[in-house]
Amino acid sequence: MQIDRPVTISSQMVDALCAIVGREGVIYGEEELLVYECDAYTIEKQLPNVVVLPRTTEEVAAVVKLCAEHQLPIIPRGAGTSLSGTVLAVTGGVMIALTRMNRILEIDYRNRRALVEAGCVNAWVTNAVKSRGLLFAPDPSSQGACTIGGNVATNSGGPHTLKYGVTTNHVLGFEMVLPDGEIIWLGTRPDGGEEVDGYDLRGAVIGSEGMFGVVTRVLVRLIRAPQMYKTLLGVFESVDDASCTVSDIIAAGMVPGAMEMMDQLITQAIEAAYHFGFPLDAGAVLIVELDGLAAGLERQAERVIEICKQNRAREVRVAKTEQERMDLWKCRKRAFGAIGRLSPNFLTQDGVVPRSKLPEMMRFIRACSERHGLRIPNVFHAGDGNIHPLVLYDERDPDQVRRALAAGHDILSKCVELGGSVTGEHGIGVEKIDFMEKQFSKDDLDAMRTLRRIFDPENRCNPHKMFPGSKRCADFAPRKQIAA
Repeated sequence: MQIDRPVTISSQMVDALCAIVGREGVIYGEEELLVYECDAYTIEKQLPNVVVLPRTTEEVAAVVKLCAEHQLPIIPRGAGTSLSGTVLAVTGGVMIALTRMNRILEIDYRNRRALVEAGCVNAWVTNAVKSRGLLFAPDPSSQGACTIGGNVATNSGGPHTLKYGVTTNHVLGFEMVLPDGEIIWLGTRPDGGEEVDGYDLRGAVIGSEGMFGVVTRVLVRLIRAPQMYKTLLGVFESVDDASCTVSDIIAAGMVPGAMEMMDQLITQAIEAAYHFGFPLDAGAVLIVELDGLAAGLERQAERVIEICKQNRAREVRVAKTEQERMDLWKCRKRAFGAIGRLSPNFLTQDGVVPRSKLPEMMRFIRACSERHGLRIPNVFHAGDGNIHPLVLYDERDPDQVRRALAAGHDILSKCVELGGSVTGEHGIGVEKIDFMEKQFSKDDLDAMRTLRRIFDPENRCNPHKMFPGSKRCADFAPRKQIAA
């Protein structure tokens, strides 16, 4: 079954939801629902019929079971920072927002792990354990707002993905409510050992974009914080030179904790917003962060400086204090926020290309910008080839919206052509559905659908995401939120 029609919800259903989570835990007025009409992918918008805000796994299970009895779609949602329409209520339905389930339940320092609720903010985990020299490695740029459950849904990464891996490398297990209301645990249990027998269903669910069930509690891995950091800022005349530097550093046998690149347009916006001291006339800047044992790190930094200069770096700055390092990372992670100085709206892409193809990809994006008549600044995880071009447009101008979508389509098509992928961490959602048939064979897609049906036979859990043939918001006429 697929929900292919606009959903209506009766006032009796709203009352039933209120009986589960309390009146203060249900949002159904149209003006209040506007907050939930989209995530950070703002081109497509659609109101859910109702939003529930549970506080416990048992409340989630009761809501899900009620929705199953009434054949209603459910849409799990965290902080709404996702960038591909992953939590869009395409046909309406019951949105389950987990932001009130935000506690750190237990920290196991001996085994270096923590049990957290799905609505726990990413940065809170590291903040809670840093005094003991530990951290939670995945660090999306939105880590001050995004939630662990959302990280699980899209297998989020961040700047330090290059060395430490993405969410799946740091999640041991989790509790999930299946679409029929059953509560299960996948992977290592909080009271269990490190090994799990049988199929890795934990790994299968991570990155499934909320289509298998509602994750409620997560057991995350904590790692020892590096003994020392060495953070450098290379200033280049061109994006090409900075891109070549990235490949040369890896080729020299070094794996920095992070390598992040920003081009001139985004650097100028960041400098206007945060006044770090970025050179406004540089074609690109490259942040390279080395970390690990103090012994040998200074020599690595010297080698990185040599490679930067071999690629015509104008200068290489080294963060002199921890505060200077933190200020630099603050600028990088708030880059998207600075875009408001340049444009009313932006469309963020998330393609991946081999590192050696970065110069070619950046030249293509410049040509794409000229062809569509839209500015496209770039800020991205250069170390693993995960690009984030920001297509600037004004949603009040339908022609600009059309051109922005066309530019995004061209960029992702080029990523596939160069042997890459259409997403590195943002997911498919509703935005990239059309690319699934370009990147995967029919057999691949059939296998994915079969796996999805094992967890959600009726396709009610976060429907109309990822798979070709799914409906879009534009396919549905406006509807009333609650039936009389």
